[in-house]
Amino acid sequence: MGKLLSFIQHQDGQVAGTSLEALKGAQELAATLNHSLAAVVFGLDTAPAELTGVRLDEILLVPAPELATYSSEYYVAAMDAILTAETPVLVAGHTYQARDWLPRLASRKGRPLISDCVGYHQDGELRWVRQIFQGKISAEMKTTPGLVIIAFQAGAFRADDLGSGSPTVRTIEVDLSDIPARVRPGERFQDTRDSVDLGRAERIISIGRGIGKEENLKLVQELADILNAELGSSRPVVDYGWLPHDRQIGSSGQTVSPKLYLAVGISGAIQHQVGMKNSGCIVAINKDPNAPIFEIADYGIVADLLEIIPRLTTALKEHQGS
Repeated sequence: MGKLLSFIQHQDGQVAGTSLEALKGAQELAATLNHSLAAVVFGLDTAPAELTGVRLDEILLVPAPELATYSSEYYVAAMDAILTAETPVLVAGHTYQARDWLPRLASRKGRPLISDCVGYHQDGELRWVRQIFQGKISAEMKTTPGLVIIAFQAGAFRADDLGSGSPTVRTIEVDLSDIPARVRPGERFQDTRDSVDLGRAERIISIGRGIGKEENLKLVQELADILNAELGSSRPVVDYGWLPHDRQIGSSGQTVSPKLYLAVGISGAIQHQVGMKNSGCIVAINKDPNAPIFEIADYGIVADLLEIIPRLTTALKEHQGS
C-alpha cells in the first residue's frame, strides 16, 4: 500500500480553505487507489484544529524553525526529505505559494506537476483533468508510474464534504541547517487593507453589467445583508470602478465555491465561469434567455433584476419576520 501526502498550507495556524478542498480530493483519491493518506503541516508543533477530526491516517508535523514562515528553498528541501519511494501522489491546493515552490520540487524530483487540476478519472488507468484555454477545454493527462505532484484548483472539491476521523499525530524532524537561506521573507504583502477572501464565503451575490448603474448596487447590497452574503462581481463592474478588484470573480479575479452563488445581471462569459462554476447551487437572474450563465445555473429567472431583486428582498424580510 502506498501513501498519499496532502500538503496543508496555513497562516498563523489557520488552515487555508483551498488546502481543505484539496484534502477532500486527496481523501477520494486515497480511497480510489486503496492508499493511506497523511496530511503534512510545516512550521507547527501542534495539529491545526481543522485537521484533528478529519479522516486521515496521520498528521505529519514538521516544526523546523526554518519553516515557520514561507520560504521556497526550505519548503522544497523539507518536502524532498519527506517524500519516499512509496509516495505516488503529493496533493496541494493551487495557491500562490504552491505556484512558487511546487514547480521547483517537481524539477528537483524530475517528476511531473499538474497544476490547476480539477479532478481525475480512474477507469483502468488514472487520468488527471485540467482545464485549458480559460476553461473552454478539459484536457485529460496520464503520467508514467512514480511520483506525480497535483495542485487542485480552488473549488474542485468541497471542503464541507470532508470525511471525519481521528488521525494520529506524528512529528518529523528535518535538518535544514545546510540549506542556504538565499531567499528571505519580507513583510507580508497586503494588496488591499480591507481585502475580502471570497473563497471562504458560503453565499455570494455577484453583480454584472446588467445592474445598469452604480446607484443600483444598493438594491443588491440590501439583499446580501439579509442573506448574510458577500458581494462579488464580474469584470465590467470592477472596470467601471463600482466595486474594488478584490470583489472580482473569474479568470482574472478570485475563484470561489460557495454553497449559494446568485448571479444577477451576469451574462456568464467563460472567463467568469472559470471562477464560479464549482459553486454548490447557482441561481441566475438575467433578461436575456440565451445568456450563457443559464447553461450552468441550477435555477434561472428570466426577468429584469431591478424588478426581481426588490421583490426577493421583501419576500425574505417577510419570511424572516414570520
